[in-house]
Amino acid sequence: MIPAAFDYVAPTTVEDAVRALAEGGEDAKVMAGGQSLIPVLRMRLAAPTLVVDVTGLTALAGVRDEGDSLLVGALTTHHDVQRDPLVREHADLLRLATDTVADPQVRHRGTVGGSLAHADPAGDLPAVALAVDAVMVCAGPGGTREVPAAEFFVDYFTTDLAPDELLTHVRVPKLTGWGACYEKFARVAQAWSVVAGAAAVRVVDDEIAGARVGLTNMGPTPVRARGVEEALVGRPATAAVIAAAADRAAEGANPATDADGDAEYRSHLARVLTRRAVTTAVGVLP
Repeated sequence: MIPAAFDYVAPTTVEDAVRALAEGGEDAKVMAGGQSLIPVLRMRLAAPTLVVDVTGLTALAGVRDEGDSLLVGALTTHHDVQRDPLVREHADLLRLATDTVADPQVRHRGTVGGSLAHADPAGDLPAVALAVDAVMVCAGPGGTREVPAAEFFVDYFTTDLAPDELLTHVRVPKLTGWGACYEKFARVAQAWSVVAGAAAVRVVDDEIAGARVGLTNMGPTPVRARGVEEALVGRPATAAVIAAAADRAAEGANPATDADGDAEYRSHLARVLTRRAVTTAVGVLP
């Protein structure tokens, strides 16, 4: 199908991009890698009057060390995240989830910021951002503001970004030395998650000193499995403790029922995948 007609601009500065979005209003769309936007344009699920192509904003690509956090540019591709040594050392959960995104072609074009701003509940990066307490840096006509991941994802495909705001960076707290794992269940390889579990765990003297657990596609937004975290922290790093904690994975979630499975099935998957992810992150044999 051919997209509906739209105007096109390619700003060279963040200020120009924000200005274009403000002038375009709610009918303007940002295009970064285009891996989410172009398919919905072709299917006419979206019909913007203006597309703001930000691929020329090269300053928004790359990963920078900022002391206790990494600053990931919104235009950093999935491919570059996979291979960045800072991400591998300090935010390995982000790398592991990125490894599961689509296929190599998409990972070479798709961007971190595009994935997060798209806010697909079946997307892999939002649950990681929520689990590690990432902060979104947004630029608008009034300047820059920072939005915690817990407040950024609002509903299905909906974020806290205003129509005239641009996601410029993602601030990812360092979890240096934490074990990490992203367990994804999909119907076929390279597909969207039916359910996935993201876990980062810190073990000190055979005791779980810290735990971060997020779930993909267990509701209209990513889910933070705080019940699991509470059941892990301060307990011995054993298979029995992990299994008991994982039984709480679906608490507070609101999974959908669709062609891939009903809510009960997804809740079961959440428990299984959380147990696997935490077990791998801790390094305990199941």
